[in-house]
Amino acid sequence: MTLKMRHLEVFNALLDAGSVSRAAERLNLTQPAVSIALSNFEAELGFRLFHRERGFFAPTKEAMLLHDKVAQGLRAISQIEKLAQDIHSGQTGAVSIATNGVLAVNFLPKLLAPFQRDHPNIRVEIKVHSSRQIASWVASHHIDIGLIDPPVPVAGLDAEIFDFECVCTMHKDDPLAALDTIHPQSLVGRSVISIITGDHMIDRQLDALLAETDTVVARNTSAYYFAIARNLVAEGNGVAILDPINGKIDLHDGVVWRPFTPRIDNSLAVITAKGQPLGQAADEILGRIRAGLRKFIN
Repeated sequence: MTLKMRHLEVFNALLDAGSVSRAAERLNLTQPAVSIALSNFEAELGFRLFHRERGFFAPTKEAMLLHDKVAQGLRAISQIEKLAQDIHSGQTGAVSIATNGVLAVNFLPKLLAPFQRDHPNIRVEIKVHSSRQIASWVASHHIDIGLIDPPVPVAGLDAEIFDFECVCTMHKDDPLAALDTIHPQSLVGRSVISIITGDHMIDRQLDALLAETDTVVARNTSAYYFAIARNLVAEGNGVAILDPINGKIDLHDGVVWRPFTPRIDNSLAVITAKGQPLGQAADEILGRIRAGLRKFIN
């Protein structure tokens, strides 16, 4: 037995409308087309669905047994069609993003909020983990978009690298805030907050500049995330060289920033799985991430 959608629609309309003429009008079909569809459906089923006599049209017992299931099936198909349309248009689904922490606090929440207002049925998940773990997740298709420190440690990924000029952050009452530009020598004797126990690319670049200028600073505090380093600066606990996303944002926390020269860069890789097209919602978020990051590139 092969059931056709048109037969189910005609059957349901006949039961709801109560006549061939009204069912035809509801379905925007001719009366002969409805009658033919009904006859074909009965032939497929092997039993009559309606008593059709002069001036009399009524469903059989068999028709009444079928009615609820047919109506449920048509509603389910309608819901499937609506869901498919929403998926195609990026109005439903889920997007997963993983970051090593650089963008988790002061970038992604602000960027994703307007997206979710536009797409309330899209579930967005943000995970924070190490760059190596994130790369592995993206390569194995467990995460849609990854934001990590380069170099990219795993094969099978497409990566776009963004280079940002870092700034020196300090409390607004710090004497360094009176300077227009901060140099390595400006930091003599100061407590400079390290990132990830001093092994981050920013720390390596700063340490090289300090060595070249015979500048000695105190390294008595470290923070795994830039946002934590900024919070330490806000409490007056030293200064920090930060990426512009976390360094330049105005959080009304008493932290100000100044350019640092020679230039220190922080790089970020935006990664996706190679050869695996993103869904429409994930692709839109990726576009927003790229556009947001470009605003911080000088």
